[in-house]
Amino acid sequence: MSDAAQIRENDIVVTPLTGSIGASVRGQDIGNLDDESFAVVHRAFLDHCMLTFPGQHVSDTGLLAFAKRWGEVMQTPMLTYLDGYPGILRVYNRGKEATPTEYWHPDSAYLEKPPAVSILAAQELPSAGGDTMWCNQYLAYESLSEGMKTYLEGLRAKFSGAKMARRTGHEGEVPFTYHPVVRTHPETNRKALYISHPETVPAFENMTEAESRPILDYLYAQGPQPDRSYRHVWQPGDVVMWDNRCTMHYAVHDHGAADRVMHRITIAGDKPA
Repeated sequence: MSDAAQIRENDIVVTPLTGSIGASVRGQDIGNLDDESFAVVHRAFLDHCMLTFPGQHVSDTGLLAFAKRWGEVMQTPMLTYLDGYPGILRVYNRGKEATPTEYWHPDSAYLEKPPAVSILAAQELPSAGGDTMWCNQYLAYESLSEGMKTYLEGLRAKFSGAKMARRTGHEGEVPFTYHPVVRTHPETNRKALYISHPETVPAFENMTEAESRPILDYLYAQGPQPDRSYRHVWQPGDVVMWDNRCTMHYAVHDHGAADRVMHRITIAGDKPA
């Protein structure tokens, strides 16, 4: 992606944020995209893995309208959504010890069909801090040796909701499932490394944690490299969306007790394959 250049089409300006991941999109109200404009945004999304939409100040109604262009708005177990806006989750500052997202991860990977897309709209921001980072998992996979790629072919790992359950106070059975650690994106047909935090991916299928851990730790470290990542400094009105099928993200909690409120929507995805 290092040869990516700015694109102008249908009054939309798409500008790469780094040479490896991310682009900013300007020129359209995302709550009122026509089909031609949406097609431009959709292509940019698949090309860049995550997009920022500066200065949108979109209403919850507009945010839902935009989200529904991408597929079915889903509701994740263990979470509570806004009254009157099914699918919009209010993400607020729970304090550093209670934050459920301060680690590299794709969203809700413990589900049989994890979200394909996630969207965040800034509501209240701290005066400093509270950034979010993303990394490109296509590049994480492509950086592996041919021997490692061969070893991982067809290999599945356990994805557990234990970390989210503990942080949200969930009681009862903790959900988990098995997914391939290399998944093929259903729209681009590119292969991406599908991995998450050690607590949420404890072992490969039919292997012990002791056998699995060294390789899982190695794989987990491949995505968050400086040349495969983007760090977003939030501004009022920002909307950001990302592809959970080919990225991981990390919400940095460095803002103490300061308010930081986001509205989040996730779009249903397919079973990883």
